[in-house]
Amino acid sequence: MNQITIDFNKKGSIISKYIYGHFAEHLGKCIYGGFYVGEESSIPNIRGIRIDIIKALKHIKIPVLRWPGGCFADEYHWEEGIGEKRARKKSINTHWGMVTESNEFGTHEFFDLCELINSEAYVAGNLGSGTVYEMQNWVDYISCEKGTTMSSLRKDNGRKLPWKLPFFGIGNESWACGGNMTPDYYSDLYRRYQTFVKNYPGNSVKKIACGPNNDDYNWTETLMKNSSEFMWGLSLHYYTTTNNTFSNMGEAINFSQDEYDNIIKYTYLMDEYIKKHSEIMDKYDKEKKVALVIDEWGTWYKAKLGANKRFLNQQNTIRDAISASIHFNIFHKHSDRVKMANLAQTVNVLQAVILTNGDTMIKTPTYHVFDLYKAHQDNISLPVVEKVLQHEDYPYLSSTASYNEENNIIYFSISNAHSTLSQDCQLDINNIKGIKNITGKILTGDVINAYNDSEHLERVSLSAYKDFIIEKEITLKLPPLSIITLEIKIT
Repeated sequence: MNQITIDFNKKGSIISKYIYGHFAEHLGKCIYGGFYVGEESSIPNIRGIRIDIIKALKHIKIPVLRWPGGCFADEYHWEEGIGEKRARKKSINTHWGMVTESNEFGTHEFFDLCELINSEAYVAGNLGSGTVYEMQNWVDYISCEKGTTMSSLRKDNGRKLPWKLPFFGIGNESWACGGNMTPDYYSDLYRRYQTFVKNYPGNSVKKIACGPNNDDYNWTETLMKNSSEFMWGLSLHYYTTTNNTFSNMGEAINFSQDEYDNIIKYTYLMDEYIKKHSEIMDKYDKEKKVALVIDEWGTWYKAKLGANKRFLNQQNTIRDAISASIHFNIFHKHSDRVKMANLAQTVNVLQAVILTNGDTMIKTPTYHVFDLYKAHQDNISLPVVEKVLQHEDYPYLSSTASYNEENNIIYFSISNAHSTLSQDCQLDINNIKGIKNITGKILTGDVINAYNDSEHLERVSLSAYKDFIIEKEITLKLPPLSIITLEIKIT
């Protein structure tokens, strides 16, 4: 039998709520036709933002939202997205489909969205094609209350009080679409640009440097050596693909068992990358003051047939939900260094939590994983020791545990990646006096490509989980393709 042990005495770091962040780029139908439908739309909205999406995202307690990119960030000039909407300058989105960018959704609309869903803002600044002066003015416009030309301009545009700006990224993927820079060149630019991202009264900005792609350990070494004293966080990007490359990418729905196994196998690479980048960071930051920020992660497949390929629209199956749960377990494991992660992307793009089809909103299997795991936010991590059945490339079971000290509750989440077999698991919690009560929820799929769409909104959805026995240990029966969270109230 599979065995998992939680040692209640060896409490770890706080699992930052920002690990459950999201990423929204001007890409495909993430913003336009996703979040934003315009005030004149027949779809119910608040100032152009869909009400059903607001409610859905508030439910899963999104703590932070990253915007406007992505690659789009380094060609975005913020002053084109303020003022009267009909008078805003139009441009071409050269990265994502060569479509017209209306700039109808800009700074005011983004912060409006954040307020409506109770999320904090993470703004990605334009280092690639923008100037220091442009970036400085944007921070002024957003977060300075009064006394400057930019704060007066904000008031003229309808916002008297400044917004909170807790997180600001200095460029995006500067090693590629953000400028094709070397790490030495970027680190020097980072030091310069971040100097002018100011803390105005009442606001303190956490500055995030562009970090490495996948296993580019030299980039991390250079940035930490040259610039770590000037950053709150260093980003890391890693997307899970069928063959671990961006060529001959697999299908989102019509995939084989081997392709399923590959996605699970390559999901676990995130653990290796975090570990090795963290080891480099530890050389220059033994006190772990610099956060590792996984601000782009998720599965990536071929685009949906019939859609613009550069819109990156794909379906989302129970396979993606299993991958998401493993990601969260890995992030929790490294919660001493990983302080934020942002899924790519929130609506209609890549591993989205929400898909839209006209006035229909679809919650994907990944949405329900966020729902299952939201109870872990800001809890104390608890170490888990797993002795579990192995596929040749990965363990079938993946788990995590956390402790909510205020309510004296242990939350335990576990996934069974086996596509056909149930797994019995014995859970032992060391050093607790006793258990008052256990309740659980489960997400499962009947086949490896089970998904939700307009005709089947609840095919993959949450239900109560009761298939466990409480004796000296807790014995669980885990169906194939399942993810479970237990709420364990202890004495």
